[in-house]
Amino acid sequence: MGIASYLQQLWKKPKDHPLWKTRLMAYRRDPATLKVERPTRLDRARALGYTSKKGVFVVRQRVKRGGHTRQRTKGKRSKRQSIKLILQKNYQHIAEERANKKFTNAEVLGSYWVAKDGKHVWYEVLLVDRDHPQVKADKSLSWVKAQRGRVYRGKTSAGRKSRALHRKGKGVEKARPSRRANKRTL
Repeated sequence: MGIASYLQQLWKKPKDHPLWKTRLMAYRRDPATLKVERPTRLDRARALGYTSKKGVFVVRQRVKRGGHTRQRTKGKRSKRQSIKLILQKNYQHIAEERANKKFTNAEVLGSYWVAKDGKHVWYEVLLVDRDHPQVKADKSLSWVKAQRGRVYRGKTSAGRKSRALHRKGKGVEKARPSRRANKRTL
């Protein structure tokens, strides 16, 4: 068994690990978007295309959990002045978008779950600087240059799941080419 399989076993039940509570306390003190030195889950990062070179970096993104309400100005009663929204995107997709909004010069490769408590969920997002010379020279990463705004167009793995493109078989005929094209029936 290699080191990656040991790391996978460790992340099967992360709450049993003695570092879990101290790590969560540190995450709560950090800002919502934080560039980290190295990935917390090296096995997942490598599977998504992470390599330790200049131009490739990791960002830990915090997203608030729970119901998403928006304020509305009209209406007489305060009870009716907020609109409850049903999330169309998953938390992972929201985390990727927010990380890319902070680092506009980069493109999102992918992301993975790191931690969760009652109020927040944390994801680590892999970003690639599309104009970095080392990234341009690397053939396995140079394709990113051609794809601008991948995360906003739902091209990442989490974005494809939000668009219901990960589902196959009977009953998913209306997912393609998009839910909007099929009157949002799915």
